[in-house]
Amino acid sequence: MKKPSGRLEPAAAAPLVGRGPAGAPVAARAARRATQTPVATIRDVARAAGVSVATVSRVLNGSAPVREDTDRHVRTAAQKLNYWPNGAARSLITNRTHTVGVLLPDLHGEFFSEVIRGLDLASRRAGLHLLVSSSHAAIDELVAALRTMRGRIDGLVVMAPESAAPRLVRECALGAPTVFINPGRAVRGCDSVSFDNYDGAYTVVRHLIGLGHRRIAVVGGPGSNTDARQRLEGYRAALGEARLEIPAGYELEGDFREPSGYAAGRALLDLAPRPTAAFVANDQMAVGVLGALGDAGVAVPGDVAVAGFDDIEVAQYLNPPLTTVHVDAFRLGERAFERLMLRLDPKTEISDAHEILPTMLVVRASCGARSRSAGARVHRSELAAVRGIPAPVRTTENNGVPAQPGKAGKGASR
Repeated sequence: MKKPSGRLEPAAAAPLVGRGPAGAPVAARAARRATQTPVATIRDVARAAGVSVATVSRVLNGSAPVREDTDRHVRTAAQKLNYWPNGAARSLITNRTHTVGVLLPDLHGEFFSEVIRGLDLASRRAGLHLLVSSSHAAIDELVAALRTMRGRIDGLVVMAPESAAPRLVRECALGAPTVFINPGRAVRGCDSVSFDNYDGAYTVVRHLIGLGHRRIAVVGGPGSNTDARQRLEGYRAALGEARLEIPAGYELEGDFREPSGYAAGRALLDLAPRPTAAFVANDQMAVGVLGALGDAGVAVPGDVAVAGFDDIEVAQYLNPPLTTVHVDAFRLGERAFERLMLRLDPKTEISDAHEILPTMLVVRASCGARSRSAGARVHRSELAAVRGIPAPVRTTENNGVPAQPGKAGKGASR
């Protein structure tokens, strides 16, 4: 018998396939790697375009101007090679992520989808991307989302109606340029875009008064919500100006969703004396109110007139069609992004602007008015001439941005 030499001979490599479950994934990965097309690098693009790596970087990152023909050659070469700059590497070089964070209290419903659509269209025009998250109207989730976005965004658009939100956002955003949507007031160190909530609510309640209603209830939003507070203030101001009292129980609170509107509609029926009209602080709750009144056999507007706020798409198709306050949610998102672009531009002088977008009364059948046409839109100045209501006076803050009519210097928020 041959004695062992004391030296280990290398064993022949056995195929991994067929060696049990552990070997199969390894073989599959090796097979995939063998068939994959090699990933092009920036050096491959430079070689194909006949330029330096630095020139390719300047073209694709937009960090410095290059000749038009050079730009064209580089982009053509990159397209043929299917090359795309590594996002993380580019961020290290340019100190930008080319991404904007968007934080909303909710992502459900027509209003928020329109806000996001406005933000998205504006971001695509600017060649940037959106990182969207929701705080679910909770402060702790707001803070968690902000911390997650750190280092991933160049700027931030925030809609957080809670009164403590602006301070928390400034602390957690770590200096990132920020624009607030409907913060309720001007925010120091940030731009903001808002709707004129106070004036919209004031106008629609004055319209109900002009139709002869004297017992007008309100279904408001959460007491901690800035939009709800401002719409409630507009309701109270319109009744106060007409010297109409607000009976006990006439101020009901919802949460801006249909079920709370339905519950409020049922509660309206138990009030004594029963109101002849109800202003509902958003259309989603108004849908619930109409459902509750219909289920109880109460005629709208014959027994109780109803008016909402927001003018969502479905409002015109309800039975009866809903009188409401029109707001342009798409424009709100678009303007918020445009303001953020100004803050990101180093050439722009920062001024902490607070921009207020107007609202418009849309008269439909639910209030009992005989409008000139279905869904007639009435500006407050036109309503003033018809009803004898004082015309709005637009004032400006120190930075020249219009302030809230009738409440100079106080900002509006959705």
